[in-house]
Amino acid sequence: KAKVVVKPEAKLGEYKGLEVPKANTEVSEEELTAELERLQQRHAELVVIEEGTAESGDIAVIDYEGSVDGELFDGGQAERHSLELGSNTFIPGFEEQVIGLSTGDNKDVEVTFPEEYHAAELAGKKAIFKVKVHEIKRKVLPAIDDEFAKDVSEFDTLAEYKEDLTKQLSERKAEEAKANQENVVVEKAAANAEVEIPQGMVNTEVRNMMRDFDNRLRQQGMNLEMFMSFSGQTEADLQNQMKGDAEKRVRNNLVLEAIGKQENIEVSDEDINEELNNMAASFRRTPEEIRQILESNGSFDSLREEALLRKTIDFLLANSVEVDAPAEEAAVEATEE
Repeated sequence: KAKVVVKPEAKLGEYKGLEVPKANTEVSEEELTAELERLQQRHAELVVIEEGTAESGDIAVIDYEGSVDGELFDGGQAERHSLELGSNTFIPGFEEQVIGLSTGDNKDVEVTFPEEYHAAELAGKKAIFKVKVHEIKRKVLPAIDDEFAKDVSEFDTLAEYKEDLTKQLSERKAEEAKANQENVVVEKAAANAEVEIPQGMVNTEVRNMMRDFDNRLRQQGMNLEMFMSFSGQTEADLQNQMKGDAEKRVRNNLVLEAIGKQENIEVSDEDINEELNNMAASFRRTPEEIRQILESNGSFDSLREEALLRKTIDFLLANSVEVDAPAEEAAVEATEE
């Protein structure tokens, strides 16, 4: 005898004619200016300040040595560390006390570690850092003119570059708007349905999310063990954080599968080839190589399932109704952007 968990059937509610926020792809003058200023910051030149004091936004090259109750602690020392003042990357209160110092200055910086600090032995403790300033570097922003356009693009004039940049921003807003519409229509369809979610499916999804997270870390030169060491979190902590999203994913997928079945949505060979081409472009491999990898590790069926979910979401969006977003919702979205 064997006891197994079976995939539940979702009882569908309303899933056609659902309202989604209308896509706004118009680029305002403020948005264009903000993008130009972001590019200006990226292409800023760092210049060593020979005289004067450190200001917020400067890069201070410092040595520091931290101690608690007169005892040095692990990770509290560094030489010629480049710290962007005002970035809030150090312990609260540290950067503010470096502002105002000059090259060659020494200072004892007194701070208190946060109560929720990841290193429990330092949480809430007062510390003193002996700081020496070696250098102060300041960003010098280039003028936003024709020369700037030549340096950062293939265009000869700022007017041409602005026109192209506006087009890029409009396309980006269109992609973001579509992604938002997809999220909204799926969430609404799932909210209108009834389905019991087995804990086993949630646990499986958490494991998948942990594996994906580990893969993303490895692409950045890290791994899960290193991340947990730096963050002070355990594997159980990460899994608990992911459970909410995992349950939502399982629920949404079960509802999408039920809608696909109800509407007789099927995946064709062309759909599979399109998925393979997209993955090949992302991983810089050929579609044939991607197919072989998926078939060898038993993941090819998952690709077909993903393609079916994608087609079902497209179906929901095609049968939705665009409406103007409420003023307060639009304000929140603008703030988040």
